[in-house]
Formats: sequence, structure tokens, C-alpha cells
Amino acid sequence: MTSSGDLSAELRRRIATGEYAVGAKLPTNAQLMADHGVSKATVTKAIASLADEGLVYSSKRAGTIVRSTSSIALPLSRYGQVLAPGGPAGPWESATAALGLDGHMQFVSVERVHADAGLAGLLGLTEGDELVYRVRQAVILPSDVVQLQHAWYPAPIAEAAGLDRDGKVDGGVYGALAQAGHKPARASETVGARLPTEDEAAQLRIGGRVWVIALERLTRDARGRPLEVLRAVAPADRLQFTYDDLPLSGD
Repeated sequence: MTSSGDLSAELRRRIATGEYAVGAKLPTNAQLMADHGVSKATVTKAIASLADEGLVYSSKRAGTIVRSTSSIALPLSRYGQVLAPGGPAGPWESATAALGLDGHMQFVSVERVHADAGLAGLLGLTEGDELVYRVRQAVILPSDVVQLQHAWYPAPIAEAAGLDRDGKVDGGVYGALAQAGHKPARASETVGARLPTEDEAAQLRIGGRVWVIALERLTRDARGRPLEVLRAVAPADRLQFTYDDLPLSGD
């Protein structure tokens, strides 16, 4: 009798050989039940196992879809390449284009909020000060969401750079800050890993057991003034952050 492990192993093999390519739908639960002579519970368990591995994701409208697990390497140098104001591409677009991918930074929302104690401490402000909060998604077109980004800016800086308005920032946030006279000069990043929240898993189309990279970056200008706090989340099997050509002190 076919077990859920047998079924997941068979589906895994077909995905690995390309029989079920990235973006393709797996057979429906009813088809899998009929083809393999198994119960609905067996199919559900097998599909859940594949989702936990990050091989598929489920959509109420589209069914079970084969997920891309291709890795994208993002070099630290992507930021320095977009500091000149007026460029058409931001760091995500520039980095993915260099890999032959069609990357797009997708605007989600912008609103004014008040700084909590944590954000106030990072941005050198007083708790309760006004911030501009932007949410965006890093996408490989047409619809592969690879990273979620949440960013906060002191309100006067955001207003000067036009970051308080709806819509995508052409050329990227760093270029807009530079054009407004707040050129980013230094960035400190903290990178960790954890399981995703339910909302993050849904947006990234991953199972709840696929680990994510959680990054926090604080960007400052040449005088040390904080400009941005960015918190990003991405599937750990998709993104690689490459800290290339860093200077080392010592003899």
C-alpha cells in the first residue's frame, strides 16, 4: 500500500527531473488519490511534506504549485552602484539584472507612524516622533516574491526625498536620499535566521517550516546621522547575501 512517504518521494522525484517544472501545477488531490490508490489524508500529508521542504506551495485558487528554489546572490556592492541620483534602477533591479533575472521592487504601502522605543533608539529620535513607514516586495517577474522589506525613515528626511508618497521610487531609495542631500555613507547589518510567521509564509509562498533570513540594516550619512532602518525577510533557500571585497585591518 502506498504511504504518504512513498507518494511524497514519487512527487519529489518528478519535480527533480523537471516533469513538474517550476510554476507547474501538481495533479489535483482527486487525481493523486485515483492514480495512487490512496486516501485524501495520505495525499494531504504528502503535499504538506513537500511544502515543508519548500518544493511546492498551495493556493486555494490555483492548487499546488511547484516553487522555484533557485538561489540569488546579492553582493554588498549593489548599494554603491545606485548612489548616483536619477538612475533608472535600484539595488534589487541592478543586482538581479547582473544575474540575467528580471527583478522589480514592488511598492506595497506607505504611512506615517510614531516611533516605538526600539526604532527611536536606532534612528536617534525620541519615542513617539513621526516616521514614514514603507513596505515593499522584491519580486522576480512576473510574480515570484523573494523578499519582504519594511523600512522606517525620520519624517523630515522622508519628505525631502519624496519617500512619503505612494508608489515605487525610481532608481531606488538610496538614490532618492542622495538627491535630497542625504547621501548614504555607512550601513550596519545584522543577519539571523528563524521560522516565518504565518503572514510571511503566505506572502513568500513557502511552508511554515522553511527557514527565512531576517536582516536588519541601519543606514547613516557621512556625519553618522541615521537615515533608514530596514528589516527584510527572505527564504533562506533563495537569497545569499555576499559581503564582497571588504577591507581588513591589520598587518
